[in-house]
Amino acid sequence: MSQTGRNAFPLPSEVAAVPGTEGWEDMYPYFSRFRPEDDKRFWFYNSMHFPEPLAAFGATTAEVPYTALGAFTTRVFVFPTVLGIEHRIVNGRVYITSHAVTDPEEIGRRLVEFQERAGFYYQNWTRLYGEWKERMEALIAEVSAIKVPELPEFDNIEMVLSGRGVAQNHYVREAYHRTIACLSTMWHHHFEFLMLGYGAYLVFFQFCKKAFPEIPDQMVARMVSGIDVLMFRPDDELKRLARCAVELGVDGQFAEGVSPADILAAMETLGEPGRRWIEELDRSREPWFNISVGDGFYHHHRSWNDDLSVPFAALPRYIRMVRKGESMDRPTNALRQERARIIEEYRALLPTDADRGAFDQMLGLCHTVFPYVEDHKFYCEHWFISVFFNKLREFGALLTRNGVLKSEEDIFQLRHQEIDEALCDLMLAWAAGAPCAGGQHWQPIVARRKEILERFKDWNAPPALGPLPDSVEDPAVQMLWGITSESLENWSRPPGGTDGNELKGFAASPGVVEGVARVLKTAAEIGEIRDGEILVCPVTNPSWGPVFGRIKAAVSDIGGTMSHAAIVAREYGMPAVVGTGQATKRIVTGQRLRVDGNTGIVTIL
Repeated sequence: MSQTGRNAFPLPSEVAAVPGTEGWEDMYPYFSRFRPEDDKRFWFYNSMHFPEPLAAFGATTAEVPYTALGAFTTRVFVFPTVLGIEHRIVNGRVYITSHAVTDPEEIGRRLVEFQERAGFYYQNWTRLYGEWKERMEALIAEVSAIKVPELPEFDNIEMVLSGRGVAQNHYVREAYHRTIACLSTMWHHHFEFLMLGYGAYLVFFQFCKKAFPEIPDQMVARMVSGIDVLMFRPDDELKRLARCAVELGVDGQFAEGVSPADILAAMETLGEPGRRWIEELDRSREPWFNISVGDGFYHHHRSWNDDLSVPFAALPRYIRMVRKGESMDRPTNALRQERARIIEEYRALLPTDADRGAFDQMLGLCHTVFPYVEDHKFYCEHWFISVFFNKLREFGALLTRNGVLKSEEDIFQLRHQEIDEALCDLMLAWAAGAPCAGGQHWQPIVARRKEILERFKDWNAPPALGPLPDSVEDPAVQMLWGITSESLENWSRPPGGTDGNELKGFAASPGVVEGVARVLKTAAEIGEIRDGEILVCPVTNPSWGPVFGRIKAAVSDIGGTMSHAAIVAREYGMPAVVGTGQATKRIVTGQRLRVDGNTGIVTIL
């Protein structure tokens, strides 16, 4: 039955195809499509990770992570109250739903397993995390080293002289399968620690909510602020390069709007100082510029290494700060002092030694495990994924050289199973000394899918689908995506509805400021930000790091108190309101705003 009323979302079955996109379903696997029984469940648009329509290969970047996430929560660590996530794709957008365990007997049965399994990781976290980093670096080296065969006219004579007995076309499929296998391995490594990191925080969060019924979510989050995480390192490297430029006397080459190519060309003419600065740049680039301008889910979100324009856009401001002797440091020490004050204040409210001991133990575990919640992003979503997508481009180049595709980027318009088919066609054609059939088959499909993606961009995806849940009990969904019963009610209202000039979200980072709004939809637009403005965006990711040194406050459509924007805003000591649902639709650049990070209210002045 169709829903009515201001709080209703469309049912999945009521979502119509975008005009002109007939046949879009063939872009994605059959199991990612909505089914009739899905109308009975609540789904929300995962615009945090998938803010744009997915190309055909993009379905893999949803499929593989959810395969790994569910495996670790449901089967490996056996979380007591939550299972995995199901996903569906409609009109190029990813919708997800979580599965909770509600039967007390089943929760108890799973709890026994979880305590033994998670307990082992918590007790050995430092050692296991050190081994995890080694495994991730080895995996990145492995995918980097995969060689895509060139398929020359005649195989290399060394194959004959070595008596290897395997021709080059065999390695095409082997190399591709290894590449995809590495992607799956990465996502398993990704979730090996992540859900445990969230789990430790959630246990502490729930303890605080029970012990201190009036405590704001933000106050609990501030007890783990002041952390030194790896995702700040790329931005720190830019600051280091700015200092080097001033010290070497080459800072005059950096000005707003000058292209990286022109700056590097100028450095070549400056003799030893220019050469030394380029050497320092090379030191930063590997590995720290392997950071995507997105969050690791879209092939066209290139890394800083692939496109230097994003990091170089931040250098002129940092150089000006160095010249003026201004600090570029985050207020980490002040945050740690404030953290200590908050911890002491709430700890003193606990009535017994046992309560204080439990508080200390849970908070200590949070301080141990929480850096992983941010650090893993560099290794997984950024460093590995940047290398992975470039490896796929090598397969795209192979198909392009042999007339199957028109450009290496077209490979991302094929599902990963279809790429396997196209490579098989190539292997057969090379073996037979005949032309590939792939060009006639795949090029029209690629062209049509590009048309469909363009039309998908105009679709205003509903924030959620299906019946409103009576309540949202999953704390991870609340804190990461910012989904609560209250936020869903706000989301279901039409933009510019009954709330006048106010938007309500999560009070993610304290403070109250007024300033001019700058609405940015993607990281490609961050060069438009001006000092002292208030950032309004759908969601942030680590590549937005340089922006936080320029703005007064941050406002996002998506996210809870443990989302990236919330965490980084707290580390920079600036107000933030996240999870507003409609900020980028109701606010325009140039409007004056008041952002109250204490109450979660954004006022359009």
